[in-house]
Amino acid sequence: MARVKGGMNAKKKHNRTLKLAKGYRGARSKQYKIAKQSVMRALASSYAGRKQKKRQFRQLWIARINAAARLNGLSYSKMMHGLKVAGVDINRKILADMAINDAEGFATLAELAKSKIA
Repeated sequence: MARVKGGMNAKKKHNRTLKLAKGYRGARSKQYKIAKQSVMRALASSYAGRKQKKRQFRQLWIARINAAARLNGLSYSKMMHGLKVAGVDINRKILADMAINDAEGFATLAELAKSKIA
């Protein structure tokens, strides 16, 4: 059987990695070995970043709800507990949006939470 050289496949593999490294600075976008390391790290970081984004948004929503709740005389934990006891099932994303864009509606929910705790 004749020997098959691997030049075409290697070139294709190298080009795939170099294409992912496009826009990187210096040797990171030109030399395969360095580009491969940079791309591997970037892909790992992007995976972790997608998880961190979710955490950071939840953190932001909680900070906004807490600030608005304190304007209405409640802490964040008391507000959430009061809403749970009242049977109000609104997620933090919507509550944070209400805190910014619909202050009257948020105040109504805060009063409801207050009445259920006391």
